Amino acid sequence: MENEEMEKVEEINVTGDSSVVISEEVVSVIAGVAVSEVPGVVDTAGGFAGGISEVLSGKKKLSKGIKVEVGEKETKIDVNIIVEYGTRIPDVAFEIQNRVKKSVKEMTGLDVLEVNVHVQGVKTSIEQEIKEEN
Repeated sequence: MENEEMEKVEEINVTGDSSVVISEEVVSVIAGVAVSEVPGVVDTAGGFAGGISEVLSGKKKLSKGIKVEVGEKETKIDVNIIVEYGTRIPDVAFEIQNRVKKSVKEMTGLDVLEVNVHVQGVKTSIEQEIKEEN
């Protein structure tokens, strides 16, 4: 039962007998860092539970809003983002796809089959001003 509950991990055979194990969490953190560096992305959109744990811990979870499926030698990634008002969404999505693919491939060696970008919201400057006043 304990093995069934363990997080899925990817084993990559490096040199015959040895292997390197890369967890889905590692891939999601790499993708999250790449997404955070894209201009026009205000935040990643996680679920309600993720937001609560972030508030309670005081730490931003880098894998928030990133869903990863890891196969034998490939991965599929879904990214949920909030964009800044006025940015061109197709350009932001294209840049996310390129950066995530490059970062994950370079750091893990996994082929990135898909990077699906889901825009969950738009942050306006008016919302920011109201938040700063309170």
